[in-house]
Amino acid sequence: MSEELEERPLTARERWQRRGVWVAKHSVMLAFVYVLIVIAARSLHRRVLYQPPEEPSLLALAEGATILKAQASDGVAVHAIRYEAPNAARTRARTVVVFHGNAETAESSGALARLLLKRGLSVVVPEYRGYGRSRPGTPTEDGLYRDAEAVLDALVKEGIPREQTVLWGQSLGGGVAVEMAKRGHGSRLVLVAPFTSTVELASRIMPVLPASLVMLDRFDNLAKAPHVEAPALIVHGDRDDVIPMELGERLARAFPKGRFVKIDGGHHNDLYKNASALTELLGHASGG
Repeated sequence: MSEELEERPLTARERWQRRGVWVAKHSVMLAFVYVLIVIAARSLHRRVLYQPPEEPSLLALAEGATILKAQASDGVAVHAIRYEAPNAARTRARTVVVFHGNAETAESSGALARLLLKRGLSVVVPEYRGYGRSRPGTPTEDGLYRDAEAVLDALVKEGIPREQTVLWGQSLGGGVAVEMAKRGHGSRLVLVAPFTSTVELASRIMPVLPASLVMLDRFDNLAKAPHVEAPALIVHGDRDDVIPMELGERLARAFPKGRFVKIDGGHHNDLYKNASALTELLGHASGG
């Protein structure tokens, strides 16, 4: 009787069938987990893309700076910090509109503003919604474009023509500057350590995820560059470990009037300390 109850050995076919069921079950589980990860990444990507500093000390207004107020097309109150060049009205000094990086505030550009002022250039640094003085608010790609255009339109209403402004974008701010240049703002474009698009950048950082599905805010600079008529200068350090220099080079080639400058030994956030980079940047902004 005990011999009759003994389990008979599985045939090769039965073993393969069981293995197939096991593989199918685990494949479904893995696929489900992967979908959850993609959904989570999609919902969290803006927290990674936009990182407004929380320190109140960053809101200290530099001596000589003033606040420019504007209203975006969707009603959001926008603030910008303004540094006026001496005798700006009389000399018709160019106005450099600086769009800062993702983990900065408008006040972070104070040192750069002083360098530009020494060249006789006025400076305006728009603050993105959800950042610094432009709180409350939630930053998005479309929102940043609305904020930037509100400030640029306010300058035009003050009598500063578009051809007298220079658009300057640092890192994420490069995406805002490119969009504004595509819309016809500014006579010149300066990009410091820019990317081609957030989709390509994300695909390099997290290659296992479908970046085109994860990234809602794409800042597709590469697609927009051919439509920018203004002369564009792109400066990138060859040791940038945040945005690879290769992306800046490719972007430069896409502009009809693009010029790329490689900074040997330059990282992502130290290019303003490099004499060669400053010479190129300030010269282009000044019209040289």
